[in-house]
Amino acid sequence: MREKKRILMLTTGGTIASTVTDRGLAPVLHGDELLKGLEDLREICRMDVLEVCSLDSTNMTWAHWLKLTETIEAHYDQYDGFVICHGTDTMAFTAGALSYLIQRLGKPVVLTGSQKPITQEITDAKRNLRDSVAVAMDEDCPGVQIVFNGQIIAGTRAKKVKSFSFDAFTSINFPVLGVVQNGRVIRYVKEEKSTESPVFYHRVHPKVFLLKLVPGMQPRILKPIFEEFDCVIVESFGVGGIPDSIAEEFFRLLGRYEPGEKILIMTTQVTYEGSDVDVYEVGKRIRERFRFLEAYDMTLEAVFTKIMWILGIGELSFEEIEELFYKKINYDTSVTHVKE
Repeated sequence: MREKKRILMLTTGGTIASTVTDRGLAPVLHGDELLKGLEDLREICRMDVLEVCSLDSTNMTWAHWLKLTETIEAHYDQYDGFVICHGTDTMAFTAGALSYLIQRLGKPVVLTGSQKPITQEITDAKRNLRDSVAVAMDEDCPGVQIVFNGQIIAGTRAKKVKSFSFDAFTSINFPVLGVVQNGRVIRYVKEEKSTESPVFYHRVHPKVFLLKLVPGMQPRILKPIFEEFDCVIVESFGVGGIPDSIAEEFFRLLGRYEPGEKILIMTTQVTYEGSDVDVYEVGKRIRERFRFLEAYDMTLEAVFTKIMWILGIGELSFEEIEELFYKKINYDTSVTHVKE
């Protein structure tokens, strides 16, 4: 008889572990309580449960990403796969962060959660947990991925797009990796399992600011941002550009620094198809004056967590930062070269 796969389920709280309180839903269920009514899972695998934290995912921070990384590293050799129960609101950020903090994975690391608590009569929690365990047991599914509503989504391509519906997540600018149907994993995009030892990173650089542009934005907000943060991600309109209302001050402040001192990343508020700063004059004028990074078809969550990982490595030149930013990791980008 084939030995059962060993799966470690890590819990962090979230809606899946929540119950109704007089102040609204709050994550109070412990790991073993999540498995009540799912005893059949223990029949197909050897499952252990470890509580990492118990939070509404709104309160997840980069410190929790590092704690999850450290926990997986500490138990990596003892288990065949990992399931992380997580709140949906920031799950895509955590999936992105783990994609960069744990590389060359030879085993599945699966994040899941639910839109309804597992204790409710109508819930997506039990299906998502069952599907996630199926993927975590599958040797052909290495790497960080989100499993939700039957879809397997690369950890760097996932985005929450619905607030209440069970099909809350979608894969942005990249096909889903596969699906789970009646407990059977059907893989569309097959990943080569790494034969090398995984690499775990233990630092991120938190001084990254996301500047979301709005019409008529005033320049006085820019100075403290450039003073406090080492990287500014500009979530611009359309394919990308800096509006006239802030352009003069933005360029003046950025011009004080050498490339690598302050990192500028241009991305877009548009969900699909990505950025291309070179299309319009409002974008071309940045290209003519400054060296910066561009997200192209990467998700905001991937951009944010990737640059935190890169800057956390240590002292790097702009060229080294650029090379790492455009390096494809866990399907995060289709850009295969740096634009001249």
